[in-house]
Amino acid sequence: MPSSLPDVVLWSIPAFVLLTVIEMVSYRLHPDEDAAGYAAKDAATSITMGLGSLVFDALWKIPIVALYAAVYELTPLRVPILWWTLPLMLLAQDFFYYWSHRGHHVIRILWACHVVHHSSRKFNFTTALRQPWTTWTVWPFYLPMIACGVHPAALAFCSATNLVYQFWIHTERIGKLPRPVEFVFNTPSHHRVHHASQGSYLDRNFGGILIVWDRLFGSFVPETDPCVFGLTKNVNSYNPLRVATHEYAAIARDVRAARGWRERGGRIFRGPGWQPAEQPAEPQRAAAELAADR
Repeated sequence: MPSSLPDVVLWSIPAFVLLTVIEMVSYRLHPDEDAAGYAAKDAATSITMGLGSLVFDALWKIPIVALYAAVYELTPLRVPILWWTLPLMLLAQDFFYYWSHRGHHVIRILWACHVVHHSSRKFNFTTALRQPWTTWTVWPFYLPMIACGVHPAALAFCSATNLVYQFWIHTERIGKLPRPVEFVFNTPSHHRVHHASQGSYLDRNFGGILIVWDRLFGSFVPETDPCVFGLTKNVNSYNPLRVATHEYAAIARDVRAARGWRERGGRIFRGPGWQPAEQPAEPQRAAAELAADR
């Protein structure tokens, strides 16, 4: 990465630790019966998933960076890294993040990766660390930026900035913020809706830094009712390996049991709750998550 671009994740680790400790202490001093709070096993699983993601991401990045570098060398376009181009690159990355995030909710093979982040029934700062180990499904969404001349290192900086921003929105300790902030930015209130498992909240509020994409593309829902966190059918396991792979296992079972290639394709590429036409459709995600516990 060019020397002018800092490693924002590395620099943010002390803040992550400090904020997590403060949040834990706040629950100890001022318990909230209406909040999910903390549970030791759940927090340990989230932290383990986060540490594991660092290892696996380092492996997946080798071929992805090679591909990005090849595309960058082939395109004649170049976006310089300047004080005024970085905000534009951050805006573009946030836009493509929205579509990547949305795609990972509505295509089952992509959901198998992202479901890890939604598998906790708690919603606190350690939930932000519960990251998947199979992030090979994300890279195609950002190819347009590389093709337009954005340096792969600049894209990595923007992605890291987006990730760091989203840490603080994983909390129940912050209520709704002033209206202009809530209108433009992703906030704890908006992200609580995203992690909720109620039918009216499912698959909403996909934004990373900005919530305006959801407002523009019809996926925004405000927080009204209290949120119930987790999946429509929870994994009920603190085993990191099961958390990381349970939906892939469910897809494999469904594909083996499928009655033709059309159904096999649907089990992989349609929505997580998709059923063949002759079977009753279930709510989005429900069928897939039920299959994970069979």
